[in-house]
Amino acid sequence: MDEPGVQPDRVWIFDTTLRDGEQSPGASLTSAEKIDIARQLARLGVDIIEAGFPAASPDDLEGVRRIAREVGTPDGPVICGLARATKSDIDKAWEAIRDAAKPRIHTFLATSDIHMQHKLRMTREQVIERVGEMVGYARSLCADVEFSPEDACRSDPDFLVEVLSVAVEAGATTLNIPDTVGYITPAEYAALMRKLIAETRAGDRVIWSVHCHDDLGMATANTLAGLQAGARQAEVTINGIGERAGNTSLEEVVMALHTRPQVYGLTTRIDTTQLTRTSRMVSNYTGILVQPNKAIVGANAFSHEAGIHQDGMLKHHATYEIMTPETVGLSQSSLVLGKHSGRHAFRVRLAELGYELTDAELNQAFERFKELADKKKTVTDADIEALISDEFYGPEEIFTLQGIQVACGQPGMPTATIKLRGPDGREHIRAAIGTGPVDATYQAIDAIVAAPATLVEYRVSAITEGIDALGEVTVRIRRDENGKRTFGGHGADTDIIVASAKAYLAALNKMLAYTGYQDRAPEGDAATVEVKAPVA
Repeated sequence: MDEPGVQPDRVWIFDTTLRDGEQSPGASLTSAEKIDIARQLARLGVDIIEAGFPAASPDDLEGVRRIAREVGTPDGPVICGLARATKSDIDKAWEAIRDAAKPRIHTFLATSDIHMQHKLRMTREQVIERVGEMVGYARSLCADVEFSPEDACRSDPDFLVEVLSVAVEAGATTLNIPDTVGYITPAEYAALMRKLIAETRAGDRVIWSVHCHDDLGMATANTLAGLQAGARQAEVTINGIGERAGNTSLEEVVMALHTRPQVYGLTTRIDTTQLTRTSRMVSNYTGILVQPNKAIVGANAFSHEAGIHQDGMLKHHATYEIMTPETVGLSQSSLVLGKHSGRHAFRVRLAELGYELTDAELNQAFERFKELADKKKTVTDADIEALISDEFYGPEEIFTLQGIQVACGQPGMPTATIKLRGPDGREHIRAAIGTGPVDATYQAIDAIVAAPATLVEYRVSAITEGIDALGEVTVRIRRDENGKRTFGGHGADTDIIVASAKAYLAALNKMLAYTGYQDRAPEGDAATVEVKAPVA
């Protein structure tokens, strides 16, 4: 992959899903999940991955360092670490990314009067001095340095010119203009970018970047306006996740440039056929569902219900579709695979879908596929992707589901019996009565795991069509009644109760990994079956 440089018609895609995106409430990711997403972003073709904020915690630093080592290969993306304009932050960022083949330090300092007065308590002169000093320090460590004036779009434009000029003189190679609070409009943003590019001293020596938030619903429009004004780097996230209303959506910007070349005349290196898969992976890992009417990757993005629309589609798809589903990796065809299909055909189809599995993983996945094929007449690409995601891309398991049996109906008392394998390697069985089969299942799991958690969200959706559809459950839990941190999990199965159990266990395993769960056997004999009455 080429290193960033000024090219008239080339837009560099800077993905900050693992940094700004993870700051979405409840979007915490494990280290293993971050590595999976980083690898998928590299497969997608992003140019720069902002892997995290190393100074935030030792775990964040280690996560960024692992991405730098495992994903930051010579033919892979630039690996970037964020740092405040302080030596300690910059040192930690460099420590985390230095092993990447192409490392970048991204440092920032606020420049709006409201931020300087109320947050930084610094004067304009002090900000200018700090920018020069810290950008210079970052450049002494790393040849690729990006600088962002935080809250740029509410800053004095003339002051911005001076700050950015100092940053270039100190060694910045990329200047990013963030609309930190989603305040600006497209016309204003384009005018600001043109002014900064024209008036910043030596501004023609750097790449100009745009970073927009969606508080007024204009993040994508602002980003495209900034690119038209001369910026050549777009900072985006998968599914538009991020602080508050989110960031600019990667898939929206990329497909706007791809679909309207006559308007923008700009290209990217993104493999658009990987967009849907990447969207699903990020949604599954963060527990943040994609709204059905979300552009490009939403469930309804290529659905047509109105009679007039359906009639037009049957005559020619271009009547109501400006892009084909296949362009974004959404296959509309069914796999010609079933219970009689062989391992070779299964391997070939996985490769076509972009999955590279070891022989051992292939055997494991093939067993799951055969089980699914016995339950379903038609196995679709979506079924396969859900199966692979559930099997190999879930969180590190502390407790694993070994068996589940549920009795419910009316009249009757919904009862669930759960068998889990614990971190001690032993099997633990509990039964519980609940208000319904899912409640009973979760109470039985809680009885084994014995880790206080509050269920704050539970959602069910059908991944595929038909009465034998593969169902997906997404849950979000909180550590306790007063805790603020939440953990998401998802599970997929043709049995919705099994999917519910998988999702809840996935979230619990994330929580236990985060809290440093100690190896120990849950209380009570492993073979004991205890029936808990529902909590009043």
